[in-house]
Amino acid sequence: MDRSGACLSWIHLPQPSWTDPPPDALSCVRQLKRRMYGMNQRCICISFHFFVLWFHAQGENHPSPNFNQYVRTQGAVTDQLSRKQVRIYQLYSRTSGKHVQIQGKRVTATAEDGNMFARLFVETDTFGSRVRIRGAESGCYLCMNRKGKLVGKPNGRSRDCIFTEIVLENNYTAFQNAKHEGWYVAFTRKGRPIKASRTRENQREVHFIKRLHNSPPPFPNMDQSKHFDFIRFPSTNRAKRNRKSRNSS
Repeated sequence: MDRSGACLSWIHLPQPSWTDPPPDALSCVRQLKRRMYGMNQRCICISFHFFVLWFHAQGENHPSPNFNQYVRTQGAVTDQLSRKQVRIYQLYSRTSGKHVQIQGKRVTATAEDGNMFARLFVETDTFGSRVRIRGAESGCYLCMNRKGKLVGKPNGRSRDCIFTEIVLENNYTAFQNAKHEGWYVAFTRKGRPIKASRTRENQREVHFIKRLHNSPPPFPNMDQSKHFDFIRFPSTNRAKRNRKSRNSS
């Protein structure tokens, strides 16, 4: 019988008396320790592999952070710390062919280019594309009431006076109200404001062009009469002779 068998047989035998020395007890203990150490190493290795597989499974099941949701959330908060940027321009309506003007409570899109009421101060509200639009002459802000009507207010702190500036694929700009999602600034062909609940982003009535004050028109040949100048040539001697011959005849 080899040494390992002797060790195992010694383990299963009845407890010997203290007077009987165990057969190679020290070597048996060493072999048992080696076996236990090998089993522990295998268990640790298997446990580590299971942990790695579990970690990968958790990483795949965990949803990735929604960056669009983060930007949407941060853009909905008014920035009270940064200095506001103010741009000055006009809003050219695609349907009326005129410019948006704020005359007190009245808001229309019937102003000609360079009109003092068509000059607008556009103030940034957040780091995103939310703005406040204020008339330079009247000092009133462009707002939208709960019925979807465009009105001018002296105080533009409320959310119904904040608009999200959206640049469309056709290079036009639309302004969506921050308080009422899906409601846009829109005007008819006569320059009257349209009820915002009836507006959509793809409608011509909500499309605008940002223009500098007293800048060249966006469509130079539209609705403009062409003026012709008559060129006067000096009379020649030949023309005088023809006149004399006609008079004599």
